[in-house]
Order: sequence, then structure tokens, then C-alpha cells
Amino acid sequence: MCSIYKNSEPPNEAGFQTPRRLKFSILSLFPEIIDAYFASSIMAKALDKGIIQYQAVNIRDYALDKHKICDDAPYGGGPGMLMLAEPLSRALESVHARSLYTRHRGCSGDEDNTADPANNLTRVIYLSPSGRPFTQKRAMELAGMEELILICGRYEGVDQRIIDIYADEELSVGDYVLSSGEAAALVVIDAVYRLVDRVITPESLEEESFSGGLLEYPQYTRPEIFDSIKVPEVLLSGHHENIRRWRQKKRVEKTLAFRPELLERGLQDGLFDEETVKFIEDVYNERDKGN
Repeated sequence: MCSIYKNSEPPNEAGFQTPRRLKFSILSLFPEIIDAYFASSIMAKALDKGIIQYQAVNIRDYALDKHKICDDAPYGGGPGMLMLAEPLSRALESVHARSLYTRHRGCSGDEDNTADPANNLTRVIYLSPSGRPFTQKRAMELAGMEELILICGRYEGVDQRIIDIYADEELSVGDYVLSSGEAAALVVIDAVYRLVDRVITPESLEEESFSGGLLEYPQYTRPEIFDSIKVPEVLLSGHHENIRRWRQKKRVEKTLAFRPELLERGLQDGLFDEETVKFIEDVYNERDKGN
């Protein structure tokens, strides 16, 4: 029923525990979109190393009729179609998906003392423009899970009862509407998997946008002069401390220009060290003088 299920595993030498992996289970009407993403680049390498697992579940395989119908008109009228509850429910049950609340309460509604919500490392996520904003902070939290089950909507969305019964949370990847829940799911997957240990070197993640509450500094490579624009002299100087300070100030400048609310939030939350606070003050003063 699933198009691909990668289940490779790193060698487990005697006396060493196999590192924990993150598994993505994606429920979709178009699993070939998901398969294509997992087949290339860094993700393909992570799969081969056994750091990441995935299965793309075709919801149509769980339809109740020979025509594999998975949508119908909404009660109460209105434009468009909704994804039917029965096929989606059966697909979710095939990956053992139940919301954290339902798992804790048990299928009968009685308290299930064997399910501890605090220790649960599986999350069922419905991608929706009406969900909570997906952020880098949430990506970091989800990277610590063992399994993410992602529901890809189509048409006008899914029957609300699917959300009520199965979804731990609804996530939105931005203040816009997509026709493809798969596109939204891949945004979440891409942001999360690269934060999993051993996928990317930790050094590559340290100064990215949103790390430390700032956007990333501008970067340059060869040639030294392109279209009459020269690489900043400080980057050619070989003076590591001056380069570090230049980059940090550029992070502040870019954040003020494009996302000033991040600076305000970082100052309120005490995210910045004394040097960065001084850069922020300098950049604010330079801006005020320019006005």
C-alpha cells in the first residue's frame, strides 16, 4: 500500500547503541511527489545512512469503492470538495496514527495509563493555512521526535473529524493558500530533517538565519569582482576576528531591514550578547542619522 519504505539502518557494532532515527510517514493522494523529493540530494544520503526513514502512503489505496473516490461535497453547501473521512482514517490507522489525546485516553475513551503524553515521540500533523505558524523553533522541536505523521490535504481540506480524532497539531507554512498539501509537508520535512543529528555538520547550522535570533549574513565566492561589484575587503583580509565581527554586524543590519520584529523579540527575551546589543544600537543610530 505504500509506495516506498526506506528501512536501512546504520551498523550496530557490539556494545554500541544504534543512533535514534527520525521517520516521516506522509499521507497523500499523490505520493509520487513525496517519493521524488526523498530520492535526491542530502535527503537521499540521509536515507542511505539510515538516519532518516520515510513511507509515502497513498490515501486512494484505502478508498471504499472501485473508483477510489476520496472526496465529496461538504455538508451545508459551499464551493469545492472535501476529502472523505473513511479513506483517510483507514490510511492513518495503517500507520498506527492516533492523536496524543486519543492515545492517552485509549480507543474506548477510558484513561490509558500505558500512554504517557510527556514521553510520546510521535506527532500527527495536519498541514493547513489555518494552523499555527511553522517556525524554526518548532522545526528544532520536531527534529527531536521519532516519527512525524503528516496529513496532506487537497481540495477544500479534510473532514474536521479527522483533525479532531487524529491530529496533534495543525501547522501553517505561511500566510498564503496552496493547492497542494504535499508542498507544505515538504517544507516541514526539509526544515526538520536537516536538524537531525548527523545529517548536516553542526558548524553549518550555527550561523544560519534564525539561529541566535538573527538572519544570516551575506556571503561571497569567486570571482573577486563580478559585474564591477567587489567582494568586501574584510573577507579578503584573512583576519578572522574582523571577519567574525563584520558578519555579526551584517546579520544585525539584515535583520533590521527585513525582519525588525526578530530584533525586538530577541532584545526582550535576552537572546543577544553584549557585542550584538552594541551592534544593534549602532545600526539603529546609523539608520536614524540616515533619516
